[in-house]
Amino acid sequence: MRLLLVEDDPMVGESVRKALRLEGFTVDWARDGREAELAVDDAAPYDLVLLDLGLPRRGGLELLRDWRARGRGVPILITTARDAVADRVAGLNAGADDYLVKPYDLDELLARIHALLRRRAGRIEPVLRHGPLQLNPLTREVTLRGEPVALSPREFALLQALLDRPGAVLSVAQLQARIYGWDDEVGSNTVEVYIHALRRKLGSGAVRNVRGVGYMIGAFDEPAAGAGE
Repeated sequence: MRLLLVEDDPMVGESVRKALRLEGFTVDWARDGREAELAVDDAAPYDLVLLDLGLPRRGGLELLRDWRARGRGVPILITTARDAVADRVAGLNAGADDYLVKPYDLDELLARIHALLRRRAGRIEPVLRHGPLQLNPLTREVTLRGEPVALSPREFALLQALLDRPGAVLSVAQLQARIYGWDDEVGSNTVEVYIHALRRKLGSGAVRNVRGVGYMIGAFDEPAAGAGE
């Protein structure tokens, strides 16, 4: 999952980014309103935005109203020190999906992030299921037919991206956008390397290659058409 952290306080931003990365998220950090505006307008999609309100160059509430007016539907969690009821009402009425007052507990932040991501995907429970395969974003555990499967952080992120949209074909560029942030170096064939690793650990039919288009989650009870292409 790729998140945009919009925070001008360097200590808060660094600690939150580090904590979220340890939880397996890909995190880009915008340090002012203008940088956040450009990031959301960029082609790279975000699964969620953590938005401070008191930002230099352009305020968070102004950004939020502008994004919603232009149809940006990304879930937005306001994280701010403004704790007055009027501020909460203004933020939620402007289009925020949730509102969290600083200082906050990291566990609560993570719980709210996962709840918003479930809501966006139209899911009630946190666990992603596809046949005998289960992936739990909260515990970062993967099981196949009840047996645990050890995945690297990027293998996990890639599998989650595919499971989030079962039946959809995701291009290499879309998958790269989900697992790499601004500070990451992206090799020419890194997605293919992770796909190969997933097939080795989950079975050759786990990820299907739709030639010339991209990849989709495959079948597990029977060989997937096109596997190994």
